[in-house]
Amino acid sequence: MKIGVIGSGNIGGNLGKHWAKAGHEVLFSSRHPNELNDLVRDAGGQSKAVSLDEAFEAKADVYLLATPYMAIDRLSELYAGEYGNKVIIDATNPYPERDGEMAKEVKESNRNASEYTAMKFNTAKTAKAFNTIKAEHLKDRAWRDQDKLAIPYAAQDQDSKDITQKLIEDIGFDAVYVGDLTKTSIMDPDQKLYGKSVNRKELESLM
Repeated sequence: MKIGVIGSGNIGGNLGKHWAKAGHEVLFSSRHPNELNDLVRDAGGQSKAVSLDEAFEAKADVYLLATPYMAIDRLSELYAGEYGNKVIIDATNPYPERDGEMAKEVKESNRNASEYTAMKFNTAKTAKAFNTIKAEHLKDRAWRDQDKLAIPYAAQDQDSKDITQKLIEDIGFDAVYVGDLTKTSIMDPDQKLYGKSVNRKELESLM
């Protein structure tokens, strides 16, 4: 698959490296793509650094959102013509202390964080994953044959569900389906599944 990584920090960078190792084509993106040369070199495989414009114009099969939550509004507006009918995996979290009033309003509203993302990227097929795991565990505990960490995920439709499950399992984690996007409140910051690095049985016991 061709995967556009939107936000190449700890979460996006580590996931992109894993997916490149798994044989996927990975487009690491940034407003300053020349700063991603070391990341691309570490990732190897079919990976390259591109601008945000180039990532969305590349018509990737999947886009990983791993930016600060405050960027969702602008990204969804700027690239509305590019992500239609694509799968978007939302790995963001709203932190009012970092993301400001927009995140505060989402947290206090009737919809959860992933429903807000899906509303903004309304022509895409949205899934939620990789927002609960600590960056160091994402980096160091992939590719296990035994004692795998479980990654909770949710999805808007069957296509986004199947693709997200595959991308979790491709890099040596167990995929645990939480439900549709209305069920993702337990994945949000300070909720039951947030920050938990546990196996499938332990994760399912928390749901």
